[in-house]
Amino acid sequence: RSIRKWCWMTATVKRALRQFLFALLAGALAACAQREPPFLLKNITGLMPPLQFALTDQDGRVVSAQTLRGRVALLYFGYTQCPDVCPTTLANLSRAIRMLGSESGKVRVLFVSVDPARDTQAVLKQYVANFGPEFVGLRGDDTALNALTRRYRIAYYREKPDAHGYYSVDHSSAVFVFDQRGHPRLLAEERTDAAAIAKDIRRLLEADAEST
Repeated sequence: RSIRKWCWMTATVKRALRQFLFALLAGALAACAQREPPFLLKNITGLMPPLQFALTDQDGRVVSAQTLRGRVALLYFGYTQCPDVCPTTLANLSRAIRMLGSESGKVRVLFVSVDPARDTQAVLKQYVANFGPEFVGLRGDDTALNALTRRYRIAYYREKPDAHGYYSVDHSSAVFVFDQRGHPRLLAEERTDAAAIAKDIRRLLEADAEST
């Protein structure tokens, strides 16, 4: 009788163990199925501070992070006399935004000048108009600019003017992507594929729409 009882208990334990392992495996498979695929751009969620600034745009209006709530914001630092990197990057972002179709109005590209002495309001207005209505030219004094570049770890350096007064500005070329609540989410570079940028922006827009 004790042997039969031991065998019955062993079978019961084995059956319970199989059920536990089956439930564990099913849970793991369900978690894998629900896990979203990775972004195409570099994911910087939680690695940078939220969007925060107050600068003047190309129309003389003060723009802040609160002004942009409800829109995906792409933050980029450059200057209008930049001969290559800036126009290449902005043109690429413009192509990405065009791919969004009717959702392009939910996106803003913030072009922050690291050369406010030459990038006047009028100069910025003419420059950003080349890329589309979603582009916003921003400028401020050196105090405001330095505070913002430190916040997002952007480096820039103005060369000494030549005999004609011209000088170039070396600067970082990262593009920071913030979701509609101003949280940092993605990082793009000057040569990042426009289609990849558009796809990830669309994912952010869809995720924000589902959460509201």
